[in-house]
Amino acid sequence: MGQAIRTTKLSLDLGGRTQGGANTGKRAYLEATGAILDQARAFYVAFFLAHVDKLSERVSFSSEKSQEMRERAISANALLTWAEFHTVETREHPHPWPTWNFSQGFPDMPFIYRRSVIKDAIGKARSYLSNLSNWQKTRKKKGKPGVPGASNHPTLYEGAFSLELDGLNQRETFVRLKVYTGACWTWANYPVLYSRYFEQRRTEAEWEQQSPKLVVRPTFAELHVSQTQKVKAKKVKESKQDPSLVTVAVDLNVKNLAVITVRQHGTTLETVFVTDHGLDQHRYQHLKRISKKQWLSGSPIKGEHSNQQLWRHVRCMNTDAAHKTARAVANVCVKYPGCVLLFERLRKIKPKAGGKSRRMNRTQANQLRGKINQYSREKAFAEGAVTVEVNPHGTSQYCSRCGAKGERFSYRGGKRIKEKWGKLFWCSQCRYEANADFNASVNVHHSFFQQFHWRPRAERSG
Repeated sequence: MGQAIRTTKLSLDLGGRTQGGANTGKRAYLEATGAILDQARAFYVAFFLAHVDKLSERVSFSSEKSQEMRERAISANALLTWAEFHTVETREHPHPWPTWNFSQGFPDMPFIYRRSVIKDAIGKARSYLSNLSNWQKTRKKKGKPGVPGASNHPTLYEGAFSLELDGLNQRETFVRLKVYTGACWTWANYPVLYSRYFEQRRTEAEWEQQSPKLVVRPTFAELHVSQTQKVKAKKVKESKQDPSLVTVAVDLNVKNLAVITVRQHGTTLETVFVTDHGLDQHRYQHLKRISKKQWLSGSPIKGEHSNQQLWRHVRCMNTDAAHKTARAVANVCVKYPGCVLLFERLRKIKPKAGGKSRRMNRTQANQLRGKINQYSREKAFAEGAVTVEVNPHGTSQYCSRCGAKGERFSYRGGKRIKEKWGKLFWCSQCRYEANADFNASVNVHHSFFQQFHWRPRAERSG
């Protein structure tokens, strides 16, 4: 049993006023709301870091299963109640701590926003203390985690927003937000860019909607609506004991973004090639322009970013390709309920020799592999498939049929030329010849089942 999470974006219409977009005053309200919430978040981050003992407090509770008294860390809801008791003026406690009087610094802030800020501050403070504790255990001088910042996208709890969506009339589609004008808090209506895709995902019964986040950028604003779904999936150890288990292996590359193979009882049932459709070459041309412009402009000024439009285009291309590839992987997993999705455990792949633009392109290709892995995990888990990372040693060098070490080559002029990055694979023992990426994808299955040279080593005596 697990939980799948997905996010759907709803864009606010910040176009021209004559075309039905929000006016300039309403745009300023969004920025003012984010700014004052950041200030409130900074207040509570400092408050919790000044009371570290309370964050690490242990409380007793009764276990429902064993009916025994146990201990656990104090909950976020209990911390929220404690923080409000000591910082907010109410009838029950009209005298908060003088140095931590939130009501005096932020009068009339809606309690919904205040509680969302406190929850964010609790998470930031606990994360910082956990990272600091781990760093102190390493006894290293470098790498000390910094104090958490206060900036974050506001979380809109129920009561701070309402969606008025009507697919039949574009002008009646808007979102009502509680915003800060710079002097007071008020309600404001913002037109949204209606999307049938958003409406379809929002109305799916099996997905439960969570509190959205308001993301405000210099040129656009969006509501990121999160949804969760309970997923029933077996543990990997239980699935591995099933003799009829179906495994879906993915080999990630540059030209072939993913080679997906499905195996059961040692037989390949299906193979899917997902190509990049010229993405690698297209990205390389853009990175050549970036490299040349950086060479012409010299050393960059601290705090400034160059070639922002080109970098944004490159990132968008990678993200789009990663989502499409991940969807292809998830569609294969849907065909085989209860299957296990396999990836190679790739962590550090450093670009080697070559020009700057070529090394930058290899770095972007490696980052694209990581995105495909991440998105595939999320999309496949929503379909009930569990993901496992296996040992990648030798998957491209050994034969998937007999397990012997082979070689990669390419045909040029009708001749077989041995190359390290050849597109074909050949085994000198069993004379097996196949696509090199397909051979590597099949070897991922062998690595999962610990076959051939991927068998675990015997423990050394003495």
